[in-house]
Amino acid sequence: MTALLPMEAPSIDQLSRIIATVAAPAFLLGAVAAFISVLISRINRVLDRSQFLHNIVDDDSSKSYLKADLPRLKRRAALLNRALLCAIISAILTALIIIVAFISSMFGMAHEYGVAILFVAALALLCLSLIDLAREARMALHENDFRV
Repeated sequence: MTALLPMEAPSIDQLSRIIATVAAPAFLLGAVAAFISVLISRINRVLDRSQFLHNIVDDDSSKSYLKADLPRLKRRAALLNRALLCAIISAILTALIIIVAFISSMFGMAHEYGVAILFVAALALLCLSLIDLAREARMALHENDFRV
């Protein structure tokens, strides 16, 4: 029985070139993963704050003014959610870069254009995510946060 795809085992030189090629995307993937962790932490803080405000009874005049902060928290959560989605898609595209590089090298196919497009798309999504984080960080500071 003949194999469907005749393929030679990649040499050590080929593997080392592939690994060197995907080193930058691998570091980017690690950085995006850490960034996703930061975003999730910020989302959790916004949700905790929102739950705290929802638990304030309307009769408590000393804290009821804090409920006016709920729309701002909702906007912050929306920005963080979009930032998280962009970062996750960026991580997926970065992982695809590594997969495409290995598979195309194994089959001897040119992959430079595909990898370049994926890399640019991953970085663009990471930039969008960072912009949303910056917008949320500016929105995070509010005078109600400093009242005693």
